Amino acid sequence: MSQNHFQHLVYAFITVFITVHAFVFYSLYVIEGESLMQASHTNSVLQAINGQGGVYMLGGFRPIWLVILVETVIAFVLATAMGSPLAFRLASRKFDPRRNHPMIFESAIISATVCLMCPPMSLIAAFLYYPYYEGFDAITLLCHWFKLVCFNFPFAYFSQMFFIQPFVRFATRQLFPADIAKRNVRNQSKTVKPTDETEVIADIIIRENEIVANS
Repeated sequence: MSQNHFQHLVYAFITVFITVHAFVFYSLYVIEGESLMQASHTNSVLQAINGQGGVYMLGGFRPIWLVILVETVIAFVLATAMGSPLAFRLASRKFDPRRNHPMIFESAIISATVCLMCPPMSLIAAFLYYPYYEGFDAITLLCHWFKLVCFNFPFAYFSQMFFIQPFVRFATRQLFPADIAKRNVRNQSKTVKPTDETEVIADIIIRENEIVANS
């Protein structure tokens, strides 16, 4: 496994790990919290979940840790196989982190990633949390899918833009300082366009440092 590929997997895992926990909280507390408490006649979402035996998934009630594990595995596979590579290609068509302001390029990648990941993850969630006890209907599934996209898209965009990705960049800076420094040395003699998302992160961090130093 190449160093770049390893860094990419670490970056993707940190992103997915935080995102899944954020979305589980968002779904259970923000979207479904009030209805769960009303149905169980409690004043705590966690008590309501424990009272019904867990979180409803695939026709039964599962513990929260299992829900998080399943969603993490699915999101990680989808992000590494489709989301991150395609988002990088889409952003690279118009922007270059060595020439454009880092926030512009980072915003382009985040926007592309959310657009690519939100619909398929919402579709998978529609299957996972479909009320199978009422019978299965394709139209109902599509309605659940569209509803989830409407709920998930704004939360995904703003959480990635203002919280998750800034933290992941900070974590990457702490985990791989030597590789970022090596990338900086390579770019002192000539502009080297990044070939994957790992090098993009390094270039964004380098550009951020250059802007701070020159301000």
